[in-house]
Amino acid sequence: MRLTEQVVEQARTVAAGETVAELTQAEEKLALARAAMADEAYRDARVQAEQAELDARLGEARVLSLRSQAQLVELNRQIGRLREQLGAMP
Repeated sequence: MRLTEQVVEQARTVAAGETVAELTQAEEKLALARAAMADEAYRDARVQAEQAELDARLGEARVLSLRSQAQLVELNRQIGRLREQLGAMP
């Protein structure tokens, strides 16, 4: 359960204010896992915790992927401007 909590917290940190559906799902499943632990339904708790961890990792990967795509677009835009400047040189 601690590992799942750490993974969800790390994903929250990476997302930092961005709304990510997978992270919301991970938090919901983590809450279900905690409730199952309190009810001593350990198998259900383990399953929910594992799903929460996977959702958190997926959410984190999506955020990082979107950021990388945005950086790539910006770099391509800068390269285009440099090419225009080089083409305009006498």
